[in-house]
Amino acid sequence: MVDSTGSARLVLRPLVVVEGLHDLQKVKAAVDADVWVLGGDRISHRTVAELRRAEATRGVIVLTDPDGPGEHIRRRLDALVPGCMHAYVTKAEALSGGHVGVEHASVAAVQRALSQVRTHGFAVAPEGRNEPEYTLADLVAVGLTAHGEAAKRRRQVGELLGLGYGNAKAFVHKLNALHVPRAEWERACRIALGKGEERLGKP
Repeated sequence: MVDSTGSARLVLRPLVVVEGLHDLQKVKAAVDADVWVLGGDRISHRTVAELRRAEATRGVIVLTDPDGPGEHIRRRLDALVPGCMHAYVTKAEALSGGHVGVEHASVAAVQRALSQVRTHGFAVAPEGRNEPEYTLADLVAVGLTAHGEAAKRRRQVGELLGLGYGNAKAFVHKLNALHVPRAEWERACRIALGKGEERLGKP
């Protein structure tokens, strides 16, 4: 499918879940997809049942606002609808007139977010145990925690990886839950820290 400019238009099979009607309109302008509007932070048993059915048959992508309430909704859906995928627009992309929301992001930003979805779930370690790939030590090594610019660096790396923002503990959880490859993590850190191809962790 092509858009009005003649460019190829992203077509998504998974159901995209957003918070409000204006978010739906922005997603519809960006991609060809079915969109589910939550209409608030209260998630009914019926909604959960329907989203679980959708996840089992076609997949579900969660695209909520990059703010506190949006992250809360995302975490609840992730717990209630196992296997759902996640797409993120950055706070900078979704900011307009002091308001933050998917509806304020550009079409290009929404297209990027929906083309870089990630799936939660822990990878299985070689010896068969579910062990985390990342720990807080990984963040300390590159100044993403216990550093004067830690919050800024986490935001930059989070944007590069399509993870959204979070405190150190939440950031480690996302790295593990979203199966971020080690090479991808190291590349994002090099870019954010301006280290080029230097070894990470060097002063």
